[in-house]
Amino acid sequence: MQDVAVIIPAKDEADRIAATVKAAQELPGADLVVVVDDGSSDGTGRVARDAGARVVRHSRNRGKGAAMESGAEAVRLLDDGRDQPRHLLFLDADLAETAREAAPLTEPVRAGDADMTIAVFTTTVKLGGHGFVVRLSREGIRRATGWEATAPLNGQRCLTRAAFDAALPLAAGFGVETALTIDLLRKGFRVKEVEVPLAHRATGTDWHAQLHRARQFRDVARALAVREPVVARRVDRLRGSRR
Repeated sequence: MQDVAVIIPAKDEADRIAATVKAAQELPGADLVVVVDDGSSDGTGRVARDAGARVVRHSRNRGKGAAMESGAEAVRLLDDGRDQPRHLLFLDADLAETAREAAPLTEPVRAGDADMTIAVFTTTVKLGGHGFVVRLSREGIRRATGWEATAPLNGQRCLTRAAFDAALPLAAGFGVETALTIDLLRKGFRVKEVEVPLAHRATGTDWHAQLHRARQFRDVARALAVREPVVARRVDRLRGSRR
């Protein structure tokens, strides 16, 4: 049964997006790949289209949450007339050939055993020291729901259409994964982590990478502040101690 749509948010990934799209097309049950070109300044959209993806373009960068919503809306329109909506598999644009290993993420959702799966990478990459953001997200999820996440920031996720719709509107920017997990668990949806041998580009240690991590921290903290006031107070105290 062809019942999975792959959605790939992408910004300035012209060098890897073709390999990611082609690998995603090989996934069992996937008959649609949608790339959301989120304000890229390179040829990401063109390269993705040439590789066989449907492409949605944002004229300016709107962030990951908005890209995910645009991709899901495109799938909704393409699902018109189908008996059942497709499940939504979100993959990062820089997975390249490893995207073909994402099948285990879809299996529990397609079998009806989970409403959302989250990838736990079995391939180790050097992340350049963003563990403090992971800890912030993990602690926030635990305090809000009681669930201990192994990979709270992993963006490789498969959701039923019902679960995705229940989480709307998505949190802004890099807070989307943390918020998705909290919101769905609180609403009684079944969330499961799945080990997969995926690998994306490692985060560096230059100032661009440091800025990226700062933005991650900001967005995760904002998502938690809305959902868990206790965590928000802890974040405020942490900021105060760094001044």
